[in-house]
Amino acid sequence: MQNKKIQNAWAFYDWANSVYPLVITTAIFPIFYEEITDETISFFGYSFVNTSLVSFVSAISFLIVCFLIPMLSGIADYLGNKKSFMRFFCYLGSVSCCLLYFFNTDSIELGMLTFMFASIGFWSSLVFYNAYLPEIAKVSERDKLSAFGFSLGYFGSSILLIISLVLITYEIIDVKVVFLLTGLWWFSFSHITYKYLPSNPKKSQKLENTSYIWNGFKELKLVYNKVKKTKRLKRYLLAFFIYSMAVQTIMLMAVYFGKKEIYWGIENSPEAKEAARTGLIISVLAIQFVAIAGATILSWLSGKIGNISSLIVVLCMWILICISAIWVTLPIHFYIIAGAVGLVMGGIQSVSRSTYAKFIPETKDSASYFSYYDVAEKLGIVVGMLSYGIIEQLTGSMRSSIVMLTSFFILALFLLLRVPKEEVNHLHIS
Repeated sequence: MQNKKIQNAWAFYDWANSVYPLVITTAIFPIFYEEITDETISFFGYSFVNTSLVSFVSAISFLIVCFLIPMLSGIADYLGNKKSFMRFFCYLGSVSCCLLYFFNTDSIELGMLTFMFASIGFWSSLVFYNAYLPEIAKVSERDKLSAFGFSLGYFGSSILLIISLVLITYEIIDVKVVFLLTGLWWFSFSHITYKYLPSNPKKSQKLENTSYIWNGFKELKLVYNKVKKTKRLKRYLLAFFIYSMAVQTIMLMAVYFGKKEIYWGIENSPEAKEAARTGLIISVLAIQFVAIAGATILSWLSGKIGNISSLIVVLCMWILICISAIWVTLPIHFYIIAGAVGLVMGGIQSVSRSTYAKFIPETKDSASYFSYYDVAEKLGIVVGMLSYGIIEQLTGSMRSSIVMLTSFFILALFLLLRVPKEEVNHLHIS
């Protein structure tokens, strides 16, 4: 019973923090940003396409996360204070969301810095959150618990988005108040998780005569040396790295694409802006609820045909979605694509996380293994976002970037097909 309470508390953090990716990176903020900025904007004296700037700033935030996490996760494992690190980055992200209330084009540099800190807080807290999964759930429970967490996140964040949409539509609040609500929601509900989640279920020995700062990088190197000797885990991580370039880039840039590339009516007319705003938010809500079903279905499918086989099915669907998106021009087309994205979005995230939790060897220092996983994901996002931004900056079209994302999925599919069913070497790390 106690373990079940811990598992539920762990999953509830998805309820708390998922308002950030939905409201800030996916729905309200992208629409707000597109409406208040010109097509080309000045940033520290340099000219950028407005959506390319978002790609570049996001890439920088992920690069910073890649540097921070190896340094912090090893320390968290050794000192037994994983929850403290998770809480710190949660507070950084939630407070930054609140500060986006002051975002304006007169101080675009400061606004984008706040946007970057919100990203750093969210993604860094997830590293320590994910590291709990193999410690609080048996192998047979991980797919289901991972899917349960994502489902809670999609459902909870959708509630806030619906409330925000009603308040904005009836002009009860200004759109920027939603950023305050997002930060407060994240901050408040996270304390339910902190109340029950242990600091470190499998606490390691204390550090002796070792620099705390560099120990995390040593842990990462140790994990790397273990991973490169295991054929299944190594090949899976390479495929995961490649498809993360595309998955997260699509999730971060989808609404910007819908706002800029879909014909909602006469350009710059109030009717077109209102149609775009309403249509995009409704499509995002549809994605959220479809994603709940998608995560559950893929969890069930992975139990029937195996995790790798189910990921192969999902990657084939992603490829078809990307190819179709190249020719999307009308709202109805965008809605159909959005529904398809929702079906595969939650599933691929949930099963990717649980697959890695299954593939890693038995270890006390799970945060170090999950920091390696998260660094792989974040580096993939850095490459994906930079590539997306550079191609749009050079061509002036977001559609050109979709071709690149499709190639990432095709390459990842080929790599997944080469992942063996069983691990050749079963290694342990103490």
